[in-house]
Amino acid sequence: MAKAAQPRTRKAPAAAARKAAAPAAPASNRERPAEPVRYTASKQEMLDFYSQMLLIRRFEEKAGQLYGLGLIGGFCHLYIGQEAVAVGLQSALEVGKDSVITGYRDHGHMLAYGIDPKVIMAELTGREAGISRGKGGSMHMFSVEHKFYGGHGIVGAQVSLGTGLAFKHKYAGDGGVAMAYFGDGAANQGQVYESFNMAELWKLPIIFVIENNQYAMGTSVNRASSEDQLYRRGESFRIPGLQVDGMDVLAVRGAAEEAVAWVRAGKGPILLELKTYRYRGHSMSDPAKYRSREEVQAVRDKSDPIEHLKKELEAAGVSEDELKQLEKDIRKTVQDAADFAEEAPEPDLPELYTDVLVGQY
Repeated sequence: MAKAAQPRTRKAPAAAARKAAAPAAPASNRERPAEPVRYTASKQEMLDFYSQMLLIRRFEEKAGQLYGLGLIGGFCHLYIGQEAVAVGLQSALEVGKDSVITGYRDHGHMLAYGIDPKVIMAELTGREAGISRGKGGSMHMFSVEHKFYGGHGIVGAQVSLGTGLAFKHKYAGDGGVAMAYFGDGAANQGQVYESFNMAELWKLPIIFVIENNQYAMGTSVNRASSEDQLYRRGESFRIPGLQVDGMDVLAVRGAAEEAVAWVRAGKGPILLELKTYRYRGHSMSDPAKYRSREEVQAVRDKSDPIEHLKKELEAAGVSEDELKQLEKDIRKTVQDAADFAEEAPEPDLPELYTDVLVGQY
């Protein structure tokens, strides 16, 4: 006669048992910056931010027109939609003390650092009066006086160069910080991580800024990056990261305050991811067919940085007439810059041979 089946005692799987017995992971004891708070600006500060963003917007619109007329050649990458990033961040820096370096979408950063619109527009049109004597064009601008080091056409190259600028600040002991901008596409470049490693090892005074405008040329960040929360990219190098609403200039300035304080205190680099959006294509030659008009319009309607601040100014008591006059003044500034650029002479041929290093190695 067969024996009756004995009830089996269930045992917890070994992995589950180990997990239950394992102590909780210790909380990180690494110091981190505080979560930034939105900057509390005076009415005059808000007017200044508004004016700078509007200047960038109107300047870029005019540059787009001149490109269409054939007065600007080569590549031209417009900053329309991203104005709050450069204005919010660079308003917390000291011109002539702190260094700024960026990629080829650089006109807005120059304007935000107080560089004359006339010499920028003259550079775009290839004139002798341009900031690089007409030889750099849209992607390669430079101002030693302002410590603005370009404008670089090689994707991600400015991150390594910016790390070098930070090394110079630390070596010289001048109290300056470097701010190196790059995009969500450049965030996948190997040289970026080499720079992260050195910057943290040597505790360099640098703020790495990822301008995440959602598209690396024509590819969505979600399709191109396995980790699309880009502010986390520095964690393996012990570089803290913060994610910021890049369409709100006061949120950006609040993050800038925290980042500058962290770096100036000698705590090493910090990484900021600015979630922003560009309204135009990657460059003037890009029809931007990889996204719908409805998508772009939805961002304009809900998140435009200029319109958002305009409403706050109106709530603060700035009249519609004041804002209209400001718009009129900025349009005149931009038109004067365009007229200056069109009337300025082109460089003489001998200019081709200036600032050129020739030697044997």
